[in-house]
Amino acid sequence: MTEQISADTAERPLKEAMLRGFRNRCPACGKGRLFARFLKATPACDFCGEDMTRHSADDLPPYLSIIVTGHVVVPIVLEVEMAYHPSMAFHMITWPLITLIMAGALIQPFKGAVIGLQWAFRMHGFGSGNANHQ
Repeated sequence: MTEQISADTAERPLKEAMLRGFRNRCPACGKGRLFARFLKATPACDFCGEDMTRHSADDLPPYLSIIVTGHVVVPIVLEVEMAYHPSMAFHMITWPLITLIMAGALIQPFKGAVIGLQWAFRMHGFGSGNANHQ
């Protein structure tokens, strides 16, 4: 019983957990893969057995992906327009394509980081003392 209580109250490093999630690794051990498919988390870590079904990332990863993409792409669009005055066809093909690729590339790492944040703060059943823990 004492071991269970000490495991429940042990410090969980936020930065490390979020970086592990960002790199598609289990926030608990850093060894197992976090995602089974593009945005579907594995049911449990292959190495430490941490249950990943309890996460609730919801809309935060797409929101972060859109915000970061917009803050990177829009200044580049404006700079290219001011410096080179490309055709409208260039704008209509290039910027939506770059935006889609960048937003798509960022959404999984951001979801992993959000799962890492939830694990570090013991949110949504990630704490062992929670009734959802198995």
